[in-house]
Amino acid sequence: MSHTPVPGERVAGYDVSDRLGTDYYAVFADIPAADREVWDRAKAFIDEALPRMDGLWDRGEYDLDLTRRMGELDLYNDGLVHQGLGYSSPLAAGLVNMEISRGDGSLGTVIAVQGGLALRSIALFGSDEQKARWLVPVARGEVLAAFALTEPDHGSDSVSLETEAVRARSTGAGTDGWVLNGAKKWIGNGSSGGVTVVWARVSDPSDPEHDGKVRGFLVPQETPGYDGRPILGKASLRAIHQAHITLTDVRLPADAVLPGTHSFKDASIVLYSTRSGVAWSALGHATACYEAALAYSQKRAQFGKPLAKFQMVQERLTQMLDELTAMQLYCRHLADLETTGGLRPTQASLAKYHNTRAARRIAAVARDLLGGNGILLENRVMQHMADIEAIHTYEGTESVQALLIGRDITGHSAFA
Repeated sequence: MSHTPVPGERVAGYDVSDRLGTDYYAVFADIPAADREVWDRAKAFIDEALPRMDGLWDRGEYDLDLTRRMGELDLYNDGLVHQGLGYSSPLAAGLVNMEISRGDGSLGTVIAVQGGLALRSIALFGSDEQKARWLVPVARGEVLAAFALTEPDHGSDSVSLETEAVRARSTGAGTDGWVLNGAKKWIGNGSSGGVTVVWARVSDPSDPEHDGKVRGFLVPQETPGYDGRPILGKASLRAIHQAHITLTDVRLPADAVLPGTHSFKDASIVLYSTRSGVAWSALGHATACYEAALAYSQKRAQFGKPLAKFQMVQERLTQMLDELTAMQLYCRHLADLETTGGLRPTQASLAKYHNTRAARRIAAVARDLLGGNGILLENRVMQHMADIEAIHTYEGTESVQALLIGRDITGHSAFA
C-alpha cells in the first residue's frame, strides 16, 4: 500500500539495506575470478534468502530449507580439499563468511557450524569410510551436522570437558562399541536432525586411549539416549537453533570414533581453523552496520538538512570507516597467510580478537546514528548488534584469545 505523506510523516521508512561496496583501500579490488565467482554465489543466495528470513529472527524460527540451499550452492566447503567436494580457497571461504553474515548472522553461524566445524572435523580426522559416508552429504546440506564440544559447566575451559566415553564390552573377546554419557550446550544444529561430532573423554582403564584422552565420535541424532533440545530465550542468533544436549547411555558402534582424534589438541585444531572465519563474519556484520548508517545519513533529514551534512555525523562515519578498513586488511592478509600455509593459530586469534571488538564498536555507533529507527528490526542494525555479541563469544572469548596471544608473545602462560 502506497504511503500518502501527511504533516509530520513525509517519509514512512528508510531502505538502508543496499550493498554500497565499501572498500576504501581497494582491499578486494584484485580478487581472482574463481574466488569472485564464489563470492557472487553468496551474494545471490543472500538476495534470495533475506525476504524469507524477515520475521524468522523475531520469532526464533530456523529455516532448514535455507540451510540445505547453501549446500546446493556449495557454500560450506571452508578451504577443504577432498574428492567429491568443490574447492573454495581461504579467500573465497572468507568472502562467503563475510557476505552471508552481512545479510544475516544466523545464516553466518550455519556456515561456521556446518562447514567450519563439523565438515572440517570429519575431513581432518575421519576414516576413509566415514569420509565416504558423510563428507559429500554434509557439504551439500543434505545432512545437517553439529559440533558438540562446549558443556553446561565448561565453556572457556572446554579442555576440562567431562562427557565420558567407555568401551561397551561384548560377551566374547574384543569390543563391540562405545557408550557415551554427558551433556553439551550451545550446539548449533544439535537438535535439527542429522549427525553430531561429540567430543568426549575416554574413561576406561582397560582402553589404550585411557588417561584423559579426548576423542571425537560421530553420533546420529536419532540414536537412543541422544536428547537435543533448542535453547529458548536467546537474544542473539535467534534464527538458528542451538541445542542443550544430554547423552544418556548412548551406544555407538566401534567405528563411530573419529580415528584421527586422540587429545583435546585435535579439537583445538578445528577451533583454530575456524577463528579466521569468525573474523570474516565480524567484518560482514560491521559492513552491514556501517553501510546502513551511511545510507541513513543521506536519506534522513533533521533541522532542514540531511544528517550527512552535519560535522558530528561525518566524524562518526569516518571513525566507523577507519575501523572497517582495518578489519578488511586483517581479513585479506589472513587469507593470504592461510593460502601460503603460513598462518599460525595465534594470528587467527588476533584477527578474531580485533574484528569482533571493532564490530561491536561500529554497531554501537551505527545504532546511535540511526536514533530511534536504529532499534527497528526492519533496519537490521539492532539485529546485527545482537548477533555480534554471539560471535564475540564463540570460538573462544575475548579473554581466551588475549591469553593465547599473550602466551605467544611473552613465552609465559597466564592460564589458571
